[in-house]
Amino acid sequence: MNRILYPVIGVLLIVVVVAQIRSARSETIPAPTSAASPLDTPRVVAEGRVVTYPGGEVIVGSEVAGRVARIAVEEQQSVRKGDVIATINADDIQAALAEARSRVDELEADIRLYELESTRARELFDAEVGSRQAWDKALRDVDAARARRTSALAEVSRLAAVLAKTRIISPMDGTVIARHVDSGESIAEGEGLVTIADLSRLRIESEVDEFDTARITLGSPVSIVAEGYEGSWRGSVEEIPHAVVSRRLNPPDPSKPIDTRVLLVKVAFAEKASLKLGQRVEVQFR
Repeated sequence: MNRILYPVIGVLLIVVVVAQIRSARSETIPAPTSAASPLDTPRVVAEGRVVTYPGGEVIVGSEVAGRVARIAVEEQQSVRKGDVIATINADDIQAALAEARSRVDELEADIRLYELESTRARELFDAEVGSRQAWDKALRDVDAARARRTSALAEVSRLAAVLAKTRIISPMDGTVIARHVDSGESIAEGEGLVTIADLSRLRIESEVDEFDTARITLGSPVSIVAEGYEGSWRGSVEEIPHAVVSRRLNPPDPSKPIDTRVLLVKVAFAEKASLKLGQRVEVQFR
């Protein structure tokens, strides 16, 4: 009897052990899922910098060469469109303008005289006392004086325009973020005097690696962080260019290549940020 019972009990024990092992394995192996959780999806991280919107930063220069008589603004000063930024010494231009205006007055007097002479020459010709030649000459003198007056008036307009250019005015509302010259310095034509920026509207220009461009979508949310600042700022993708360009920012890690191609994705702030123009940031695209 024992010879039959012991083998049966042994077989039953083996079956129980095998069942327990299979049960333990089924509990430790997770069930397969059809898609990864959104939280597990890797994010695109890119370096960027704070920039103005197009036309929001301009270098105000001078259209005439000369010596800077006065710089009327300081750095960090707010200016309005039309405010005087600087003046260029214009003593020689003012003298030339005064001379040109005097020449116009002189020609006005000549014209009045020639018109009187022309009238007298015609009266004498009509009275058969004077010659037709004298009348024709008087008419020619009037026409020549009027032509010289037209030329003189054009010179007055030219000098007045040059004089107006010696007063450099602000082309926009904004803040003076840099002053490039001081009073008394001599400048060349086209040289920049100050840089003005509209700091009320800033955004991020992020350099997304060209291999990540397919993962960036218009309007997608982003997170912006900057070294030295606590927390982050919310934003969204505002503009996606149609072409990649060379990297403009050197990567902070010297081991990374600097000759890579990037997409300059523009990111709009969704909230007010205390970042400075030109500051480097890190952008995380979700």
